[in-house]
Amino acid sequence: MCATPVFRLESEFDAFLFAPVGEDGNGLTLSVLSALVRLDVDPWDEAAKLARMPGKKAIERLGALIATLPDGVLVGPAPGAIAVRLVGLLPRQVSRSVPGRPSISALVMSKSRVVAICAIILVCAVIAQWLVVQFEAPTIGTRAPASSTASP
Repeated sequence: MCATPVFRLESEFDAFLFAPVGEDGNGLTLSVLSALVRLDVDPWDEAAKLARMPGKKAIERLGALIATLPDGVLVGPAPGAIAVRLVGLLPRQVSRSVPGRPSISALVMSKSRVVAICAIILVCAVIAQWLVVQFEAPTIGTRAPASSTASP
């Protein structure tokens, strides 16, 4: 499962992810979302993958995932029959694989921008420090003016 927490308010996969798979051993409804999480699979990634697959392959893949749920977790029809119903809820024309996730190239570019900005700030700080030292520090070799009071 993805280690990065991702919060999504809306998704084109909501109808699929929140659809019931069946009942668990305790009589509670098990959704696709909870079933995939129990299998340690990122639900949004898997939904995007399934939506891009041809219908038959998506049904086979989802049926195989449902079949791998531990014994006693799912009570009901065969995994293949469940998969046929659920794959019908997937959007067919998915424009992007996972909503809200930046690409790796965007992450690399943002890191390089941060490094460049930090380098610019560091150079500015060094120049500012040099200017302060040049204009406020006493020059070496100058003496303080002699006292105007004479001693008797």
